[in-house]
Amino acid sequence: MSDIDLHMHSNISLDGEFTPDQLAKLCYENHIKTAALTDHNSVRGVDKMKQAAENYGIQIIPGIELDCICEELDLHLLGYGIDITDQRFADNETYILKQKQSNSVQTMDLLLQAGIAFDPEKVMALSRDGVVIGETIAEVALQDERNFNNPLMKPYYPGGSRSSNPYVNFFWDFCSQGKTAFIPVSYITVEEAIELVRSTGGVSVIAHPGAMVKRDEEKIAYMVECGVTGIEVYSSYHSEDDIRYYREIAEKYHLIQTVGSDFHGKTKPAVRLGGTNCEELSFDIRELIPKYR
Repeated sequence: MSDIDLHMHSNISLDGEFTPDQLAKLCYENHIKTAALTDHNSVRGVDKMKQAAENYGIQIIPGIELDCICEELDLHLLGYGIDITDQRFADNETYILKQKQSNSVQTMDLLLQAGIAFDPEKVMALSRDGVVIGETIAEVALQDERNFNNPLMKPYYPGGSRSSNPYVNFFWDFCSQGKTAFIPVSYITVEEAIELVRSTGGVSVIAHPGAMVKRDEEKIAYMVECGVTGIEVYSSYHSEDDIRYYREIAEKYHLIQTVGSDFHGKTKPAVRLGGTNCEELSFDIRELIPKYR
């Protein structure tokens, strides 16, 4: 297991479980020496985690995971070494939050109409900032006895085909792009995301490509042309074959190879800190990220 994990989420992300302080302690307990907090569209937790991590001798790289669009495909772009004081990050976070708040009731209605039973009031009680996410709906629905024999929910119960990470798998199956309860959000373009990271002194990295861009080399090449600096080769999402493929892509396009678990806590119980499928690095990623703020 690597002592570097550059992709993790605190409870500032709507689907994260732990506070930045708690996350710093968890990194220490899991022998992480270098970490990056990459909350969804937010940098609010970076300083808090950095201050807590100093007590454990852990180096924190400021980071973010930006939602963006590349030719109608929803993607995640990681930014490292960014200036977290830049107001554009806060403005973008507020813009996205307002859209998600207005979409929340419609998301629940679509899932109820699809035949999934749950109590909307319980979902709202567990939600943050008035935003309902698929993972929270799954948490409530899996506890609802009306779903115990529901074929739509069977895969997410213990022993089911999607039970390893039931909450996030529910999101991918029902709420992600092109699925039953997907409601589009107007994200910035990938070109804008890359420029935002670059103009704040950071490097941009394609997040868990195996889960989103997959093996669409044409899109990867386009993002490189736009200024992407790296690709998350080592990820909890990636098989050994995926790692070989993205390592070859990185070498072909001269990209930084990064390491990230995408740890969230209870929404992804099978993902552990440092669980990047990277047993040994042939280089020190810390030397490839030019700016630590």
